Amino acid sequence: MNESHFSEIERVLLHLSEAAGRAGRAATELDRAGAEPHLVAALEQAKAELDATYRSLTQGTYFAVTDQERLAV
Repeated sequence: MNESHFSEIERVLLHLSEAAGRAGRAATELDRAGAEPHLVAALEQAKAELDATYRSLTQGTYFAVTDQERLAV
């Protein structure tokens, strides 16, 4: 991968992070406002899934072992 590849990955990670944060804030706001429990639960689940996707993408890109690295061992 080159710098432009990492730049694209960083953009996706940024969007995932922002979306997870927004989902978490929305869950808190709706909970405080007395929203239906299923709405709060759906937002909390969305946040957890976005966090998991962020971790998965990070591990699959920045911490991945490439075929060339496997051959060198």
